[in-house]
Amino acid sequence: MNPLRIAISGCTGRMGTEIIRLAVADPALRIVAAVTRADDPRLGQDAGAAAGIDPLELPVATHCVAACDVLIDFSLPAGCRQWAAWCASHEVALVSGTTGLDEADHAALAACAEKVPVLWAPNMSVGVNLLLRLVADAAAVVGKDWDIEIVEAHHRHKIDAPSGTARALLDAIREARGDDSPPAVMHGRSGQCGPRRPGEIGIHAVRLGDVVGEHEVHLAGEGETLTLRHRAHSRKTFAAGALRAAKWLYGRPAGLHTMRDVLGGDSQRPGSEAAYRLTPRL
Repeated sequence: MNPLRIAISGCTGRMGTEIIRLAVADPALRIVAAVTRADDPRLGQDAGAAAGIDPLELPVATHCVAACDVLIDFSLPAGCRQWAAWCASHEVALVSGTTGLDEADHAALAACAEKVPVLWAPNMSVGVNLLLRLVADAAAVVGKDWDIEIVEAHHRHKIDAPSGTARALLDAIREARGDDSPPAVMHGRSGQCGPRRPGEIGIHAVRLGDVVGEHEVHLAGEGETLTLRHRAHSRKTFAAGALRAAKWLYGRPAGLHTMRDVLGGDSQRPGSEAAYRLTPRL
């Protein structure tokens, strides 16, 4: 069987370089393009050297000129929109983990999915996707009688907040509780903010050092507190999930697919759609 031909957008970023390192060690994959934005200082360098491994004889470029089967995108929102349009016009499957997207960005992904298979997920690790399921189950059981707070921590260089995973956790909770009204979300607290509003969900973003990613969901009722937490020790877990998603996605029909599909989860569980909704609810 011929190896899956992949292009990597955002190839010089933290996730892009990790994906390159894992992909070159996988005989089932072949990197055919490594692309970045036009102002990247590593433009023109060998993609392997830019990722800290042996040269790949593949320069970092701004365009994908080689035929490919799947494009993996970990860029910026503007790049995500650009590559969604490119994948649609070139009939290339798209796996994207770019976060900080707005409604227009998600609409671009949805439009792409009318032509080719698309998988977007704010987090592609197995553990986080299990956390989404557990949080949805817990929220469905305790309902709106319990207070819920989400706390996420990432490295000092992360530019969007709250994280895409925190937003997915919020959606999973709201879906499980049957919330249809505008979300009562509190982003941090300061000054005379008053008591909690009915159904309020707090979201708190922490930026520290080189923290890869941590997410906690605290649920508290009268006399007890339940905390569910995921901690990523390395970006390898996200990169491995993205490559797993690329292998799974290739050859699927056009449409929006999810990490739950990749992991074979039960699509009828509470919050299953909310955890991967393309239209953000913040």
